[in-house]
Amino acid sequence: MARLLRLAADRLAPGLPVAERLLGWQGDLGPAGQSVPLRLAGALHGLVLSGLAPGLAAAYPPHAVDDDWLWREIEHAFRAHEPRLLEWLDRPPQTNEVRRSAALIAAGHWLSARVGLPFVLSEIGASAGLNLNWDRFALALPDGSRRGPRAALLTLNPDWQGLLPPDAQVRVVGRRGVDLSPIDADTPEGALRLCAYLWPDQPERLALTRAALGAPAAPVDRGDALPWLARRLARPRPGALHVVFHTVAWQYLSAPARAAGAEMLAVAGARATPSAPLAHVAMETDGDDPGAGLAVTLWPGGKRVDLGRVDFHGRWVRWNPAPAAAGATR
Repeated sequence: MARLLRLAADRLAPGLPVAERLLGWQGDLGPAGQSVPLRLAGALHGLVLSGLAPGLAAAYPPHAVDDDWLWREIEHAFRAHEPRLLEWLDRPPQTNEVRRSAALIAAGHWLSARVGLPFVLSEIGASAGLNLNWDRFALALPDGSRRGPRAALLTLNPDWQGLLPPDAQVRVVGRRGVDLSPIDADTPEGALRLCAYLWPDQPERLALTRAALGAPAAPVDRGDALPWLARRLARPRPGALHVVFHTVAWQYLSAPARAAGAEMLAVAGARATPSAPLAHVAMETDGDDPGAGLAVTLWPGGKRVDLGRVDFHGRWVRWNPAPAAAGATR
């Protein structure tokens, strides 16, 4: 995909409507803006996965072709599939990185070992809701043990460093998410979009996402995070631990929205009781390198515990709970 995008940078020329759209794009084209290169890469990969462009598919991995061949097929796709490509370029890239569930599985076992109650899950920035099913996935650990169900839909095998999370029983009795633009993974088009932004030279990510699509669909509401969260926090949940979580999503809220969300959680936490506790699990960028910080805040008490660090795409986990997090095992 790096080669494809370098070719686009070198060879895009006026003349075809798709090329004109790309060359005339206004605003920030990069990852901090509208991610235009990823829009193009996803649109082309979507054509390949859909089976609509066999010539282009023959130039994609696992096939090996030279630059001239690849670019010739891309330009043919520009001509043959112009309306579809222009439509995809108008929509921002959207993925649902299943490998982040490795951090959620570990954090879930950590919480279950301390609370011993079933979970109700609320995810902010849920996309298609694949990670709302993290309790149906398994996590392979370096000592040969696993966390998660025996009949797991998929097994995650990140590069694991540090302690091992406790082996606890996790039971989820309710789950729901919110997203500004949720993807309906139960539809062919939704499943295609989820896979189109996972590149063809990353077969592991594609295989894991396709396996996750076999889980029962978790409900994801379309809407703004804060009003949705306020409604979720207002509902009493006796006999269950309410786990509010997000993975690389909180950072996309405005600073005032993040402050309001934190205050909302603190107010709800003040109402929490041992029989109806509240947890906030966050895997988010924190200005430190590498990767994202993984932390949990648990009420009653409101104590925050840093659990470690996680690669943004879940490729590795450095599990190192603070000393107060007794109970973890080597």
